[in-house]
This record gives sequence, C-alpha cells and structure tokens, in this order.
Amino acid sequence: MNINDSSIISITDKAVHCEVEDEVVILGLEDGVYYGLNPVGAFIWNMIQESVSVADIKKAVLDEYEVEEEVCDNDIKELLGDLKDRGLIEIS
Repeated sequence: MNINDSSIISITDKAVHCEVEDEVVILGLEDGVYYGLNPVGAFIWNMIQESVSVADIKKAVLDEYEVEEEVCDNDIKELLGDLKDRGLIEIS
C-alpha cells in the first residue's frame, strides 16, 4: 500500500510496547521479536496510539524537531512502511 499524507495510521492488536527512558520497545506478538524505536520513532509511536493521519504526524514532527520537510516526509514514510511490514500498524 502506498503511504500518503491522507493515509490513516493505527496500531494493530499484534503489538505491545513499553517506554524505556526516551525510547520505545515494541514486541511483535506474531513473530516474538522486539523492535526498538529511537526518540523520534517513539514520538511517532506515541502519536499513533489513536488513529492519526500521516499529515498530522508530519506536522507534529516538524513542530517538535528541526528537520527539513522532505527529509521528515521520507523518514516518516520509511518508518511507517517498516512497521506495516512487521504487522505492527495498519494503514488505511
């Protein structure tokens, strides 16, 4: 599935997570693998606890961190694609 600004992101019931300092550790319940997210990834993960659009994620990241918009857009879509491939999020 192609990820664009209007895509809605939500967490599946196939993942549990905990926060460790400023990072997040996610356990994929289907594969039993732990995944770690750095502070920016953790910021995004915490945003998607409720369904949210990619545009809203991007705006929040741009407001919170000093990053160029194109780099932000590419990095968010790459992270979301990886989380989707691992069955941790749904994109609609």
